[in-house]
Amino acid sequence: MTFVSTKANNKIKLEMDKLSNIGLQKEDSKQVAERLNELLANYHLYYQNLRGFHWNIKGIHFFQLHEKFEELYNTALSRIDAIAERILTIGQQPLHTFSDYLRLSGIKEAGNLSGDKETVAATHQNLSTLLDLERDILKLAAETGDEGTVSLISEDINENEKTVWMLNAFLS
Repeated sequence: MTFVSTKANNKIKLEMDKLSNIGLQKEDSKQVAERLNELLANYHLYYQNLRGFHWNIKGIHFFQLHEKFEELYNTALSRIDAIAERILTIGQQPLHTFSDYLRLSGIKEAGNLSGDKETVAATHQNLSTLLDLERDILKLAAETGDEGTVSLISEDINENEKTVWMLNAFLS
């Protein structure tokens, strides 16, 4: 019968204490979660801007844009939930106050916009901000071996790039 020494047991315990309940390094997950919380904040501002555009759009493209902004904000709401749940999955806490969102977000409130070109241009800019942040998170998550976050962000990048392409087509 082989016995593991107390010293070896303590070393194993110390190594296990560094891992989250899903097997990721806790310190790495904390860094990823900080960036995901930044993404969460940006998504909330993006979402709220889209709601305002949906409600206030005017002009000859009203019907198309009213519907498109609703589609985009529903998608954004789903992504907000997925991001928050990923933060929880990696053992951290998602931010949930608007003061935190306003403080962390690179996307700013877009009030009093109602024209087709200005609302689409603002949406394009907001998505470009999201994409820049997502690409940074993707790199960090890959470096830390966080495949779940890589998958979540990769899928989002693909969809956001397609939407940016469509918005560019509208604006050209």
